[in-house]
Amino acid sequence: MILEAAILSVRPGEQGAFEQAMAEARPLIAASPGFRGMEVRSCLEDGRRYLLLVWWERLEDHTQGFRGSDRYAEWKKRLHHFYDPFPVVEHFAAPLVVQPDPMRPVTPG
Repeated sequence: MILEAAILSVRPGEQGAFEQAMAEARPLIAASPGFRGMEVRSCLEDGRRYLLLVWWERLEDHTQGFRGSDRYAEWKKRLHHFYDPFPVVEHFAAPLVVQPDPMRPVTPG
């Protein structure tokens, strides 16, 4: 499994519209073969920035499958006009270190 990551900088004043568009566009990417999940998180220090994380079974599921699909054309139409500057998208290998889920309490020994 690989992880796609991008920092999305949204044009000033368009955060609400971006969040709505992202929610509406989510099914487009979720329908892609090899898609395993995604998160979009807002930045606490800068309300115009978001972290996009997408898990894919294989790199090609994103770079060839989704990006080569009609769903991606629709994704671009709905989302790409919000970005300034346009984000750098990178792909990451399996984790080197994994800690327990931070949302779950750790029970003592």
